Amino acid sequence: MRILLGMSGGVDSAYTAKLLIEKGHSVEGAVLKMHGFTDVSSAQRCADALGMPLHVIDCTREFHERVVENFASEYLSGRTPNPCVICNSEVKLRVLYDFAIENGFDKIATGHYARVIKNNERFCIAPAKDKRKDQSYVLWRLPQEILAHLTLPLSDIEKTDVQSESRAEGLPSADAKESQEICFIPDNDYAGYIERNFQSSPEGNFVDVNGKVLGRHKGIIHYTVGQRKGLGISLGKRMFVCKINPDDNTVVLSDEVKHTADEIYVDGLVFSGMAPAEDGEVSLTAKFRYLSPRVEVRVKFLGNGTAKVSAQEGARAVTPGQSAVFYDENGIAFGGIVR
Repeated sequence: MRILLGMSGGVDSAYTAKLLIEKGHSVEGAVLKMHGFTDVSSAQRCADALGMPLHVIDCTREFHERVVENFASEYLSGRTPNPCVICNSEVKLRVLYDFAIENGFDKIATGHYARVIKNNERFCIAPAKDKRKDQSYVLWRLPQEILAHLTLPLSDIEKTDVQSESRAEGLPSADAKESQEICFIPDNDYAGYIERNFQSSPEGNFVDVNGKVLGRHKGIIHYTVGQRKGLGISLGKRMFVCKINPDDNTVVLSDEVKHTADEIYVDGLVFSGMAPAEDGEVSLTAKFRYLSPRVEVRVKFLGNGTAKVSAQEGARAVTPGQSAVFYDENGIAFGGIVR
């Protein structure tokens, strides 16, 4: 089978290449040049070490238009986006898929820790064996045509095994550090990035849940729902951001007890293992942040790609702009964006 593998220059994609080659597949790499920090040289070293061709695909325009501009717009609107979710569906996997179809590849592959399964005649993403590394949450927006062509060889492998075996094999990326920052903002100063490249965010008031002014904030792009540290205000007790209001430029603070959500609205639904629904109700589990645990929810479909979600015990730090990903017993049923 001829497979196009997305390569970053890191250990996961390099080890994925090794696995596919050992299984007898004809593997070619593709590094996606998305911004000025793309590490093409590391990907090339890995490809050379494995004796495989590497395609360099320039998608800087698509990345800026679909990921960076959305990222800035969401923050300036008082929401907290997850750029990896948008990138995976709109750029990374989409560009790989389009290139593969145009050039006669049978499959595409990446080094993500997740699995692709078929559920009720539909393809969907399901959690990986390594629960600590599972990346199913950031892949929920992938459409059926991409899922049908996607293979994820690390689905049943622990990250620690990937690292140790890569060292034993002498892969160039064996000891590469994993980046925890936003890839196009390596210093993690996302507020500064937005102000330098888009527009500034004016100062405004911190208020409590009753509207009482508590102090001044430095601009809404500096805060996210659930944030406690770095508020720059002392009130004698722990306070959390519970709401951001771009209309009047206020940031609402509350104590921890009040910082849960029992009723949540999501839109932009993309259905995976579950057939598209415009009405009815269903009980599932859901994740509202990448590292948060799943909670039991009841979902009521409202039509037009929207739904109302009731969390049985309240969901903590539910943040507008983040992804809400809904799982059934097999894998991802569907997902949406919190509003």
